[in-house]
Amino acid sequence: MNGPEIHVEFAPELRVFLPNGRRQEGAARITTDGVSTLGHVVESLGVPLTEVGAVVVDGREMPVSYVPAAGGSVSVRPVARPQRVPGAPLRFLLDVHLGTLARRMRLLGVDTAYESTDIGDPALAALSAAEKRVMLSRDRGLLRRRELWAGAYVYSTRPEEQLHDILDRFRPELRPWTRCTACNGLLKDATKEEVADRLQGGTQRSYDVFAQCTQCKRAYWKGAHHEQLVAIVERALADYAN
Repeated sequence: MNGPEIHVEFAPELRVFLPNGRRQEGAARITTDGVSTLGHVVESLGVPLTEVGAVVVDGREMPVSYVPAAGGSVSVRPVARPQRVPGAPLRFLLDVHLGTLARRMRLLGVDTAYESTDIGDPALAALSAAEKRVMLSRDRGLLRRRELWAGAYVYSTRPEEQLHDILDRFRPELRPWTRCTACNGLLKDATKEEVADRLQGGTQRSYDVFAQCTQCKRAYWKGAHHEQLVAIVERALADYAN
């Protein structure tokens, strides 16, 4: 016996998750089983709940735990920006596919953990929960795991667009040049003598201003790629400085 039929419409920002046949229209008539929640219905259509903001049923905002009745008209809206993540300092965890984004976030001083090897979805979700970090990923299955502290889908495959989207969505505090891009540790000023064992001869002769990671001890200086890094920092500060 068929259950209640409802009409579900998705905001344009969420239609990328829908099956190809439903993306253009962004709406569907769904026959439910009469016991499934709105959250289950939305996820069954491919949309991670991390991307869902308000869910409006017949003009009233309802929680995703609501069980829709026959004939209901459901409007699914995206997360409001800037998105607030209550309950912990704003910090992030990125999966193995987002290494460039992780380095750029660290360059801007955003607390960003990153797994350079594939430790698996269960371990990533557990780490997100244990350290209360927002999980960033393009893996929809990972973002559907219930044990996540919080999560967000990374929509683009281009690092520049990824960074813009995350900064626009979460508006983290930016403190450029304060974190190690390799390990996320905090940087401190260092003398040439303190980092001498980590420098090649040409670097020792050419540079006098250094910083060092307090965790992994990596040394930093204004090398050949510094201008490119400055451009990334200046663009971010111009658009998103708090």
